[in-house]
Amino acid sequence: MILIIDFGSQYNQLIARRVREHQVYCEIEPPGISVKNIKELAPEGIILSGGPASIYAKGAPRTDRDIFNLGIPILGICYGMQFMMETLGGKVIGSQKREYGFAELNIKEQNGIFAGVETKTPCWMSHGDSVGQLPEGFVATASTGNTQVAAAEDASRRFYGLQFHPEVAHTKEGRKIIANFLFDICRCEKSWSMKSFIENTVDDIRAQVGKEKVILGLSGGVDSSVAAVLLHKSVGRQLICVFVDNGVLRANEVKRVVDMFKKYLQINLRVVRAGKEFLKKIKGVADPERKRKIIGRTFIEVFDREARRIKGVKFLAQGTLYPDLIESHSAFGGPSAVIKSHHNVGGLPKTMKLKLIEPLKHLFKDEVRLLGKELSLPDDVVWRQPFPGPGLAVRIIGDVTIQRLNVLRKADKILLDEICAANLYYKLWQSFTVLLPLKSVGIMGDQRTYENIVAIRAVTSDDAMTADWARLPHDFLARVSNRIINEVRGVNRVVYDISSKPPSTIEWE
Repeated sequence: MILIIDFGSQYNQLIARRVREHQVYCEIEPPGISVKNIKELAPEGIILSGGPASIYAKGAPRTDRDIFNLGIPILGICYGMQFMMETLGGKVIGSQKREYGFAELNIKEQNGIFAGVETKTPCWMSHGDSVGQLPEGFVATASTGNTQVAAAEDASRRFYGLQFHPEVAHTKEGRKIIANFLFDICRCEKSWSMKSFIENTVDDIRAQVGKEKVILGLSGGVDSSVAAVLLHKSVGRQLICVFVDNGVLRANEVKRVVDMFKKYLQINLRVVRAGKEFLKKIKGVADPERKRKIIGRTFIEVFDREARRIKGVKFLAQGTLYPDLIESHSAFGGPSAVIKSHHNVGGLPKTMKLKLIEPLKHLFKDEVRLLGKELSLPDDVVWRQPFPGPGLAVRIIGDVTIQRLNVLRKADKILLDEICAANLYYKLWQSFTVLLPLKSVGIMGDQRTYENIVAIRAVTSDDAMTADWARLPHDFLARVSNRIINEVRGVNRVVYDISSKPPSTIEWE
């Protein structure tokens, strides 16, 4: 196990993912973690992340200096290196020239953390300060044209500092450098896999739950689906899943969920038909934020009502992922990240008095998909495109009515069918249609029409933090447009959204 101490780097999750790619388990903790807690975690090594602050800035994050007395290897990256150097008696100075982006790393000797690494190799820099004087026992092991001490080490104490970022793809030999730290220096073993995760988590859930009942809000998305299957593997019929039909789902969505989880996977599933209740509450509401809040609040009310009908439930399960936990204990003590209440049931009333189970809370999104594959979930669940909690309500710009929902559902189904037929589904992060609050003039059957406009949105992305519009073939777009206009009554124009995120968002609302 490797402990990563988060000093606020934008890359801290990437460090963790790089460690886990080498099949080594790791956890991220804030700088305030005590040495006592670190000893309890018993890590084979510690990585100090980068961060945006200057080491001498007021309020700059720091961790207990006694970590350097634990006798275990420590790797400092960027700010983490500067913290190590300054804490152990060195000096950090403001650079005359800030170094950001690519730089050529000149390695003095191919040993230690640089064993097997090319002596001249591209690396990624992002710093204003740099090390001006090394602590006693340290030697410089690499430099760049602008930074004399681009890396340093005290091999006897197994302390290593890198001014550059080995975790980013721009550092060509970054994976090798991290592997050297994990295996040659920390002596870690490759024991982290989805198979071992399942075995350990099933045992933990069984010990925690015993013979009590567990309730889970199932959305049909990847996270809740994988959580449901993992919990079912652990406690079987003691798990009760509740699927809320909010009236703003895609075509055939309820049947898809029932067929998959109730019929195929034999999971104890309750379907709550609450569409009329949701639509009544958002009637006449055009503001997207009000829509989201109303739908989220109504979901909580419906879920709470259904939960009270189930006797003997003692546990509430959620599909919370590791990024949610990381964001909730930011390095600078900021507020917890707000998770939309309609995406999971974290906002349920305290009167429920249920104990929380979060079986995926130490996994990243890509690991959840790997877990789903290990649990034998089909690809159409594991690789399913994200769908917003408020559903089609935020893909209808303006008032949501049954008539407008029907138009959007039909258009959306046509797009999805064509996306799948063209083998594009798994190449896209998201693809969907949006019903605009506009009408345009058209000609159909030699007659003038004044009807709705549908927009197509398709994006590629790795993590949804940024996204680019998909360059779909023109013939494909022409076919989809032709089908929507001909088959969906009330639509006479189709447009394609060619904006990226940022500055736009993926969803329109």
